[in-house]
Amino acid sequence: MSIQTIPTVRLPAGDSIPVMGLGTWYLGETPARRASELAALRLGIDLGLTLIDTAEMYGSGAAEVLVGEAIAGRRDEVFLVSKVLPSHATYADTIEACRQSLRRLGTERLDLYLLHWRGRVPLEQTLRAFEELVRLGMIRYWGVSNFDIRDMAELLSLPGGDAVQTDQVLYNLTRRGIEYDLLSTLQGQGIPVMAYSPIEQGRLLVHPMTVEVANRHEATPAQVALAWLMNREGVNVIPRAGTPEHVRENRAAVDLRLTEQDLNMLDQAFPPPRGPQPLEML
Repeated sequence: MSIQTIPTVRLPAGDSIPVMGLGTWYLGETPARRASELAALRLGIDLGLTLIDTAEMYGSGAAEVLVGEAIAGRRDEVFLVSKVLPSHATYADTIEACRQSLRRLGTERLDLYLLHWRGRVPLEQTLRAFEELVRLGMIRYWGVSNFDIRDMAELLSLPGGDAVQTDQVLYNLTRRGIEYDLLSTLQGQGIPVMAYSPIEQGRLLVHPMTVEVANRHEATPAQVALAWLMNREGVNVIPRAGTPEHVRENRAAVDLRLTEQDLNMLDQAFPPPRGPQPLEML
């Protein structure tokens, strides 16, 4: 099956990534669901959701093993993202953690490697490790996750910090705090936001407004929540889906066009921030 094409978001390095990818948090942990999860990941690739996001933390590596199996024989078709824990963020431990992730994934390189969240290790150490991993060909690019406006300012002030490719953060209709300052700052730098938990762990499926807008389009509330995010400049989404049916539902959100009336109604139900807010995390 040939891979479908979908709209993309541009990285600072010049590469383009799909506006929607495949998240893997909690995948690979239940043997009874393994066949369905593998089928979902493989179908997602066929449907153009060729960015796969995982992490060493997810299932203590189980998600990476699952992804490795799903992409076997198709590695060059995907843009592969994983993350290093802040407890492994020293120079030596970052390099070793990457080696272990590559082993579990069954590949020689990551396309993007992220610091999962800010810890106590000085950023200079992690950045130096990322640069070495790029030099060794173990990763192509690096980025961060759960960095707030101050973290990003510090990172960008460091030598080589401007090579950051994304900030993966919690962002959805109910979690709009980044719109006050972080989102516009990143947009100004050409650094895309990778939005995780775009459906607020399912809670947006039952909100009266997402249900109302969905009914107007003969869509689902999940598709409305995803389409709203993909309507933002420089934002891509990584929803998790453990079944092929769920993947197809998510993929259809790429083609959903929300109207100005829809967007105004959603703004009324989920108001944008009026002042700075602490970065939220899950």
